Amino acid sequence: MRALVSRQSSPFAELADVADPTPDPDQALVAVRAISLNRGESHQLAGKEAGTITGWDLAGEVVAAAADGSGPPEGARVVGLVASGAWAERVAVATEHLSELPDAVTFEQASTLPVAGLTALRALERGGFVLGKRVLITGASGGVGRFAIQLARMAGAHVTAVSRSTDGLAELGADEVGSELTVDGPGFAVVLDALGGPVLGTCLQRVAPDGVVVSFASTLTDPVSYPTRQLFARAPGASLYGLFIFAELQHTRSASADLRRLADLVAAGALDPQIDRVVSWEHAGDAIDALLDRQIAGKAVLTVA
Repeated sequence: MRALVSRQSSPFAELADVADPTPDPDQALVAVRAISLNRGESHQLAGKEAGTITGWDLAGEVVAAAADGSGPPEGARVVGLVASGAWAERVAVATEHLSELPDAVTFEQASTLPVAGLTALRALERGGFVLGKRVLITGASGGVGRFAIQLARMAGAHVTAVSRSTDGLAELGADEVGSELTVDGPGFAVVLDALGGPVLGTCLQRVAPDGVVVSFASTLTDPVSYPTRQLFARAPGASLYGLFIFAELQHTRSASADLRRLADLVAAGALDPQIDRVVSWEHAGDAIDALLDRQIAGKAVLTVA
């Protein structure tokens, strides 16, 4: 079969022939039709050993059901995620991280849901009941941010979205949109931070008493600093939670039910995956470069012939 494998020069990925996977008993073999790109996996390409298959998000059809009888049957249209190896024509996927798709959801739409959609969903759930509460989302123009705006709005939150690029965020449901976060202003019951560094430091100065800051990315690698009294005295009871979706899935429930929840919302027209670019994986390099250069507003999807 073919797969996108890492290489040592830009754009650090190329198509190559590789061996077919051999599924474990609790894994289904999926013929991949679409994959979506994430900044994390794309950033890591340059440091991978040549010939490594990476990738997290996939959508396609089950060509061999799991031998243990779990998960979707052969022929089912599915969405799933793996810790590595999604950028291939066939992928063995644990059935606890695989879900059948409604007919109304395309493979391209479905492929955006695993990492970005699950991260947004789990981050908001960590924040708790948000009806009528103020929710702040930083890095809001990215894939996770765009899902988070829509999900928070559905839950009845008052949403503030902060991003260098603000185009389209109000249309997604953000009540307030800005390009910069300052330490001045009212507190937020829930803060979803996609940036880290000094932005996370500012978030810790804007969280409300008993609120929660959920940090799930490190776009800015600078150390985080803030006046400690701004947290423990101004916002007593507030907490900071680090969320990494793969570790989260190891310690909590499986991804299957949540993937189906997200897919059902897409099928109902309530959730827009915000796909900015769809290209064949033959042109993966251009899409990867565009994503890393911040030329993608939302998600980039590669189709697999």
